[in-house]
Amino acid sequence: MSNRVGIIYCLKDGQKYMDIWPVRKELNLIFPEQRIIKATKFGIKVMPAVAAISVLTQMVFHNAGAMPQSIIIALFALSMPLQGMWWLGQRANTHLPPSLASWYREIHQKIRESGFALEPAKSRPRYKELATVLNRAFRHLDESSLERWF
Repeated sequence: MSNRVGIIYCLKDGQKYMDIWPVRKELNLIFPEQRIIKATKFGIKVMPAVAAISVLTQMVFHNAGAMPQSIIIALFALSMPLQGMWWLGQRANTHLPPSLASWYREIHQKIRESGFALEPAKSRPRYKELATVLNRAFRHLDESSLERWF
């Protein structure tokens, strides 16, 4: 697999991870994901406009001397959401540390005991499996079940 394919897969994994991560206030203090997701979504909405404005203003004012700097600013602005996606993609595929892995297994077991279908627990879970389990827990478990962890 070439580097380019790896980057594309990482960005796609970041997009998927952003979609499955449960955006809940209970997780804010434990994980940085929500802040990264919020900044990345903001960047996706705003940075293309910043990039276009930085180049177009130089074109409108016929300022050819400042065009190289405005192109650099535009490229930087466009790279910001990609940096967030890259971070999320890397994070999604990172194996959980032992303490989080045991927490993942506890929550997974609690969901299964509650009668909801889940794929078998992973022996070496990654953050994306944790996101899936947390998402399912917030949707299907009652508040009293969640109190133990949050």
